[in-house]
Amino acid sequence: MGHALPSFRLLPGTPASPVLLHVPHSARTVPDHVRAGIELDDAGLNLELDHITDSHTAELASEAAAAAPVTPWRFVNGLSRLVIDPERFPDEREEMLAVGMGAVYTQTSHREVLRSSDLDPQPLTDRYFRPYAAAMTAAVDERLAATGRAVIIDVHSYPTAPLPYELHGSGPRPPICLGTDAFHTPPDLLAQAEEAFAGFGGTGINSPFAGTYVPLKHYGTDPRVSALMIEIRRDVYMSEPGGPAGPGLTEVAAALAGLVGMVSNPDRATGHA
Repeated sequence: MGHALPSFRLLPGTPASPVLLHVPHSARTVPDHVRAGIELDDAGLNLELDHITDSHTAELASEAAAAAPVTPWRFVNGLSRLVIDPERFPDEREEMLAVGMGAVYTQTSHREVLRSSDLDPQPLTDRYFRPYAAAMTAAVDERLAATGRAVIIDVHSYPTAPLPYELHGSGPRPPICLGTDAFHTPPDLLAQAEEAFAGFGGTGINSPFAGTYVPLKHYGTDPRVSALMIEIRRDVYMSEPGGPAGPGLTEVAAALAGLVGMVSNPDRATGHA
């Protein structure tokens, strides 16, 4: 990806839609200047991308947007999370620093060396993390201005078997994991997601991954911003690790489209009591 191109895309939906599908971990692209700082050989890097990438989630979000009764907006990361992970806190608040996976990773999913531990993360943070965060914040502000609310639905996937980097890998691994936030996930949004994804053999909450993505400007302060993380166990829709998508992808996309439709309906609007 060339220097002049942005590393993310905001794909427009219906002007009246409050929904923003956020796809942060679907891409495998690592620019050459970033690749130079990664200590894995090419085979090792490809294997790490197989394990760490939420493969096909951008396609899944695209299918869901096309099928939804009200087209949601989509914010899609065009670079691998091995460049920067836009969903981490950029400072010591980030618990994943304990396994070398803050905003700029220094360890792999198998706790091996990805980058030198004395790497200065600031250049990557300044070049990629901060513009991404600013653009996502602006996208949320635009939904608030247009509709009076914003609903961020994070689209992720996770491996069937735990990887060594997982801090909470010993808990349940349901077909669909719903990540919630005490402030930003109202009960009706969670209930709508449980209804939409009821057909996949079970939903769980905050295991093995918890929480949601909300821009820091709004985090914990703006009740007009609702958020939910959808984590799809990879055997539901693809061959692991890093293999092709299967028929489950269209089934999950249809469920996500159904959730978007429920959330977009003013009569079923999510909000805080």
